[in-house]
Amino acid sequence: MNLRNVAIIAHVDHGKTTLVDGLLKQSKTFRTNEAEINQERILDSNDQEKERGITILAKNTAIEYQGTKINIIDTPGHADFGGEVERTLNMADGALLLVDAQEGPMPQTKFVLKKALEANLKVIVVINKIDRKTARVEKTLSKIGDLFLELASSDEQLEFPVLYAIGREGKAWNQQPIDVTAPSDLAPIFAAILENIPAPAQDAEGPLQFLVSALDWDDFQGKYAIGRITRGRVTPKQQVLLLKPNGSKEAVQVDKVYVNKGLHRVETPQALAGEIVALTGITGADISDTVTAIDKPEALPVIELTEPTLSISIGPNTSPFKGREGKFLTSRQILKRIEKELQTNIAMRLEITSAGQMILSGRGELHLTVFLENLRREGFEIEVGRPQVITKTVDEEELEPVEELTCDVENDYLGAIQGEIGRRRGTLISQEQLTDNSSRLVFKISTRGLLGSRNTLLTLSKGTAVLSSIFLCYEKIGAMPPENRKGVLLAATTGKATTYGLRVAQGRGVTFVGPKAEVYSGMIIGANARENDIEINVCKEKRLTNVRSAAEETIVLPHATLELSMEQCFGFLAKDELLEITPQSLRMRKRLLDHTARVRTARKVAK
Repeated sequence: MNLRNVAIIAHVDHGKTTLVDGLLKQSKTFRTNEAEINQERILDSNDQEKERGITILAKNTAIEYQGTKINIIDTPGHADFGGEVERTLNMADGALLLVDAQEGPMPQTKFVLKKALEANLKVIVVINKIDRKTARVEKTLSKIGDLFLELASSDEQLEFPVLYAIGREGKAWNQQPIDVTAPSDLAPIFAAILENIPAPAQDAEGPLQFLVSALDWDDFQGKYAIGRITRGRVTPKQQVLLLKPNGSKEAVQVDKVYVNKGLHRVETPQALAGEIVALTGITGADISDTVTAIDKPEALPVIELTEPTLSISIGPNTSPFKGREGKFLTSRQILKRIEKELQTNIAMRLEITSAGQMILSGRGELHLTVFLENLRREGFEIEVGRPQVITKTVDEEELEPVEELTCDVENDYLGAIQGEIGRRRGTLISQEQLTDNSSRLVFKISTRGLLGSRNTLLTLSKGTAVLSSIFLCYEKIGAMPPENRKGVLLAATTGKATTYGLRVAQGRGVTFVGPKAEVYSGMIIGANARENDIEINVCKEKRLTNVRSAAEETIVLPHATLELSMEQCFGFLAKDELLEITPQSLRMRKRLLDHTARVRTARKVAK
């Protein structure tokens, strides 16, 4: 069987999923009357992927080109979902590394290339978006060469083919084109895959070996164990052995065997070594388990993952409004859902403290908030605490995670960006002129200092900064970065906010709720312009007189209400505050809703 297994890897928004669209369409995987032929971002089927415009989950698809089946793995580009990349690269024999011709290699480019070279994959470089007016093709190629020199472990890895593409238009070239408007297609990429990506080792006669690299589920077939057959063959109803990383064994039977064809899984009577398959019937399978022949059980190496860097406390909603909007309200239901997530989201961790508190850990703010957003859409009501950085102790010394922050910004805002990062204890590593009026700043900053910075940096740059960060190393824990905010405005009573009450609040700072919004005592309804917290009765109505009419209550607020996203709420929270998450609302609140209890606690801390 002619077969190629290739992963598409890149930094976020460099065009991976769009290129896969073109490969699917130009390989004639779809008929001309199928809906997919006119769709974009075909593989991004998850609701949050469509809304955020990023790939969150790695996807498998397959096409046929000139008699060869090509299994394609589309991987996420955001650093927070690096776990998806790490566990899926072992299914590939080669990789297409996409790099934006304007942005050049970015932090995640380095991460995914490092993982691909460590897995000894053959890499084909595709410089994408060469039609942009600000494209820097030669400089981008030079920087890619520097990256290979830094990361390659052998001379063979320093030799890589280079293609030039406009993924959005489905065009590619072997040489940099003089005229990017000239007709072309993706044939050069197909040819490069067939020529440069090696066919998988196909020892179909040996005893079965299969590493579970991904899991899926549907109500019809149940759990799917997904991975590549390293050796042997697998058939429906075959008796196999499931080996766990801890050494335990379980005899199981494969129910059905599926392979990819386009966007669909197709049942097959047998699959041979080298093929990417999905097996049903193995209900106890987890990622990193090995499925082997009973007469020769040999485990494959476990997938090694980077450790989480952030944690949050998570529990059921305890606010006065609990139970109004959700249907899953108990700790038991939340724990069951988290345990289900941990089966497939292997970069996430759960710890239950001696006091019974659940601590959820992940790669970063986006990694955690994507899961929390899924919970609220499924009907859960939860509350979470401020994100905490995970430190570790080595040789009796406490170490904290440090990240590399890359910021592309217009030159007018360079001083403001550098000042803010400096205030957060970050240091400038390098500065590069991108265009006549924009530069790239690269900083080294602790994860603690980076928390909540994205919204501030975007505000300072009038929304023009392009930010990305990636884990760099662990270093000795430094001084505590300064707080990123001042005091808050708190609701003094429970009820519905009025225009009159909010006008009073806006005289003190910025409000987060609008007229008629339901609030409760101890709920955060705004940011104070000063250091202290202030309680305000935003439910207060101005008394009517025979001089004033009720119509005057419809007067417009002097300032617009600021609505915060979940990521922004995370960055805003203080240690004594919680974020209430329900299917319809995000509410920030004090842990202690009672004013007297808060005062007593503050006095104890002061002593």
